[in-house]
Amino acid sequence: MQKIRTNMWFDDQAEEAIAFYLSVFGDGRVHHVLRNTESSPGGTGTVVAVEFELAGQQFVAINGGPYTTFNDAMSLEVPCDTQDEVDHYWNRLTEGGEEVQCGWLHDRYGVSWQIVPRRLHELLRDPDREAADRVMKAMLGMKKLDIRALEDAYGK
Repeated sequence: MQKIRTNMWFDDQAEEAIAFYLSVFGDGRVHHVLRNTESSPGGTGTVVAVEFELAGQQFVAINGGPYTTFNDAMSLEVPCDTQDEVDHYWNRLTEGGEEVQCGWLHDRYGVSWQIVPRRLHELLRDPDREAADRVMKAMLGMKKLDIRALEDAYGK
């Protein structure tokens, strides 16, 4: 078991959200679903928490009620090798959600995601700071990141 797990607080859609994420990533699974008992404050049999895994990372999703919501202070980054991969995750995770900017989006549950080509990090770390600055300016003007446009901005 990994030492630190991300815990995601949903109102009452934990099970639905996990099914969605599993359909998007395709390489995950549910480990355990904890349901309320007769002594629990929620309805008997309703989902309290779901332990699950996506892309080798372990998470817990809880149905904690409407007391808090997700925000951009914490996001999940998905490093991508190709534009097809960027497009896949972007298109699926924005279904019912919203595009933000610079590769950020909010999914239908309000979770913040960053869909980022690995190439962006390489370009931004380049010792040629003028080229890296051009890439940064290009990225700031995008919602979904476009690898070709970032490389064109880089210009080498």
